[in-house]
Amino acid sequence: MNSPKKTAISPTREQNYPEWYQQIIKAADLAEVSPVRGCMVIKPWGFGIWENIQHVLDEAFKATGHKNLYFPLMIPMSFMQKEAEHVEGFAKECAVVTHHRLAHDDQGKLVPAGPLEEPYIIRPTSETIIGEAFSRWIQSYRDLPLLINQWANIVRWEMRTRIFLRTTEFLWQEGHTAHATAEEAMKESRMILDLYSHFVEDYLAMPVIQGEKTASERFPGAVNTFCIEAMMQDKKALQAGTSHFLGQHFSRGFNIRYLSAQGKEEFVWTTSWGVSTRLIGGLIMTHSDDDGLVLPPKIAPAHVVILPIIHQEDDRADILKYCDQLAAELKQIDYHGRRVVVEIDTRDIAGGEKAWHWVKKGIPVRLEIGKKECAAQSVFMGRRDKAYKDKKTISKEELIKTLTIELDEMQTQLFSRAKSFMEKNTKVIDSKERFYEFFKGEGKGDGAGGFALAHWNGSAEVEAKLKQDLSVTIRCIPFVESVSDVGSVFSAESKQPGKCIFTDEPSKQRVVFAKAY
Repeated sequence: MNSPKKTAISPTREQNYPEWYQQIIKAADLAEVSPVRGCMVIKPWGFGIWENIQHVLDEAFKATGHKNLYFPLMIPMSFMQKEAEHVEGFAKECAVVTHHRLAHDDQGKLVPAGPLEEPYIIRPTSETIIGEAFSRWIQSYRDLPLLINQWANIVRWEMRTRIFLRTTEFLWQEGHTAHATAEEAMKESRMILDLYSHFVEDYLAMPVIQGEKTASERFPGAVNTFCIEAMMQDKKALQAGTSHFLGQHFSRGFNIRYLSAQGKEEFVWTTSWGVSTRLIGGLIMTHSDDDGLVLPPKIAPAHVVILPIIHQEDDRADILKYCDQLAAELKQIDYHGRRVVVEIDTRDIAGGEKAWHWVKKGIPVRLEIGKKECAAQSVFMGRRDKAYKDKKTISKEELIKTLTIELDEMQTQLFSRAKSFMEKNTKVIDSKERFYEFFKGEGKGDGAGGFALAHWNGSAEVEAKLKQDLSVTIRCIPFVESVSDVGSVFSAESKQPGKCIFTDEPSKQRVVFAKAY
C-alpha cells in the first residue's frame, strides 16, 4: 500500500477543512488571534494582500467619480433608531459605548465612570451617520449625484468568529451615494457590482455568480441587495461583495431632500456597497493547497523570492552580488501597473527549509541561485501553481524577458482551475428528493453539495425550512444575462420559468442554493 503524500500543512483539506484553513493562515504568517475577543492581528504578509486590494479598488472607485472621506467610529444611538428595519437588523451585533472615562472604586480598581447622556454605537455600518451628513450637504439638484467612499474598520459582535471570514472587527470599504432619480441610483448599484465582479475575477482569480438576494437575505433597510457569490474548495458559497439599492428609506428617515430644476422639493435615492477583508479568506479557500497558501500574482505582496544557496563561505560574496543585481533588474519590470516586487531571503538556514517557507507563503515565483547558476548567469525557477519539484533552469536573460508571461500564465491557470471546480460542482436539480440527497452527500458521485440550481416559488417559509433542515440558503437569484458565465450547467431551459421543486407552484427562474460561510 502506498503511504499518503507528505504535505506541508496538516491536517489536509480532506481530513479537516476548517482546521486546514487555520493552519494555512498560521503557516503563511498572515494573521493571528488577538487578545481582544473575536478580533485579529493582521500581520505584514496578510496586510500586504489587503493593501493591494485597496490600491486596485481605490483607483477604480476614483475613476468612476467617487471621492474618499472619513466618518467617526462612533454613531449616536438616536441615528440608528431613525430607520426601523436597519436598527432591527443590526441590533444583536452592536457594541455600545455607555461611559466616557474610568475611575477608581472603593477597592482601588478601575471601573467605568461618567455615564454618557446618549450611548454611542461602534459602527456596524455607516448608512445612518452618513445619511445625517447628506441631509446637510445636499440642498439642490446641482449637489447630485453625491458619490463618496470610506476605508474604515467595522465592529459587529459576532458569536462565532473565524479569521478573515467573520471577526468582531474587520476592515472594509463602504461606498455611499445619493441620486436625483431611482434609475440613476439603480444604475450605480449595478455598476458597482460589475466593478466588484471584474476585480474579484481578474485580480483574485475567483469566479463569481452575480445576482440579487431574496427578501430574507437582504441588507437591513435596502430595497434590493445585489451580490457576487464564489465557491470555495469545500463547495460552500462565500458572499464576496454586495451593492445595495436603498430607495428612499434612508433619505426619508434622515430628511435628505433636494430642490429639483423645476423648483420642487424631492427626496434623494441612495445606495451603499462594500467589500472587506473577508476577500482574503475567500482567496485562501479558493486557491490554496495542502502545501500552503497560493497567491494570484496580481494581488500577491511580492511576486518573486530569490533564494541564495550557499554551501561554501568562499562563494557567498559572488552569489549575493549576483542575487542583488538580478533583483535590481527584476524590480524595473512593470506588471499590470506596478513594479515587480522581489524578496531576497538571506537567512542562514538550509535551502530546502528556506524554499518551503516561501511555498507556504504562496509567493508566485521562487528562484534558487547557487554557485552553478551564478557561473552560468542562470536561475533555477519554481512556480507556486505547479508541483514543488517541477522546476526548470533558465538563463537570467530569458527570465527577465518572460517573467510577466509566467506570472500571467499562473494568474490565468488559477482562475481556470477555480472556474472548472465551480462548474463541476454546480448541478441543475429538478426534484425535492434529489435536492435533499445532494446536500446530505447522498448523491451519486456528487459528494456533500455544491451549488444547486433549482426552481423556487418565492416563499420565505420554504427558505426557512431548508435552512433548518440542511443549513442551506438561497445565495442569489442570478441575473439571466450573466448565468452563462458559470458554464454549460446553465442550459437555456435553466433560465426559463418552471415549477418549484418544493411546492409544485410556479417559479420565474432557477435560483442558486448552497451552504455558505
